Amino acid sequence: MNGVRTNSLTIEPLTRAAFAPFGDVIELESARQIPINSGTTMRYHDLARVDVGDGGGRPLVNVFRGQPRTLPFEVTMLERHPLGSQAFLPMTDRPYLVVVAPAGPLAPDAVRAFVTRGWQGVNYAKGVWHHPLIALDAISDFIVIDRGGEGANCDEQVLPESLWLTQEAMAAAQR
Repeated sequence: MNGVRTNSLTIEPLTRAAFAPFGDVIELESARQIPINSGTTMRYHDLARVDVGDGGGRPLVNVFRGQPRTLPFEVTMLERHPLGSQAFLPMTDRPYLVVVAPAGPLAPDAVRAFVTRGWQGVNYAKGVWHHPLIALDAISDFIVIDRGGEGANCDEQVLPESLWLTQEAMAAAQR
C-alpha cells in the first residue's frame, strides 16, 4: 500500500493503563503470585473480571481458531456483548490486533487499536464495542471465556466510514 489512508487508525502497544476503559489486559507481569501444589506450581491470581451472570448467564470456555488477516485491513463494523464480558487468551506467542470503542452508543471517533505482545490476553468489559478476532501471520488459537445462557448477547453495528489498520501504523507501534 502506498501512502496513508484517510481513516487509518493509530495502533498502540497494549498496556493495562491504555486498555483500562475497555476491560482487562491478561498478563503475568505484576500479577499476584501464589505458590501452590507444594511449591511446584505458581498460580497467577485474579487476572480478569469475568462478568457473565446477567440474566442467568453462565461461563462458557471455548477455543476460537482465527484465520490470519493481512494489512492493510479494513474495519467496517464492531460488535458488543451487553450481557457479559468476553476474555481472549492466546495459545501461542504471536501478536494480534485489538480494536475497541467504549461501551454505550458507538462513537466511531473513539475507536482505538492495540497490538499485543503475543502472549497478552484481553477481557472486554460488558458492553464494550470491539472488532472480531484479528489474528496476524498464521492461524491462531485462543481460549475464549464468555457468557452462555438465554438472551441476545451480541449486537453488531456497521461503521459510517471504514477505518484502516495499516502496515505503517503497525510498524510505528512496534518501534
